[in-house]
Amino acid sequence: QVQLVESGGGLVQPGGSLRLSCAASGDIFSISTLGWYRQVPGKQRELVAGITSSGTTNYADSVKGRFTISRDNTKNTVTLQMNDLKPEDTAVYYCNVRHQIQFWGQGTQVTVSS
Repeated sequence: QVQLVESGGGLVQPGGSLRLSCAASGDIFSISTLGWYRQVPGKQRELVAGITSSGTTNYADSVKGRFTISRDNTKNTVTLQMNDLKPEDTAVYYCNVRHQIQFWGQGTQVTVSS
């Protein structure tokens, strides 16, 4: 069983930055694929960024060049650095850990508004 605790969401003005962090329990973290997803009401949850156990990253086209995902296997954390935030980035962001089965965090609200 893996438990995930997210932090770092909040309200920010357009053009601002936020850093989301996700701390995981359990011993499969280092061999898992990690990801950040987001969801707005009435829409499907979408992948924002992912990172494999070997460190390969992938990003949604809408966030390329603005967001950076990273992992620290010594601390069992995955981080999403979000720069140049736009109003359309407003959503609930979820941390995901996947290895054969997947686990989700509780979500953290990110609101980009002036």
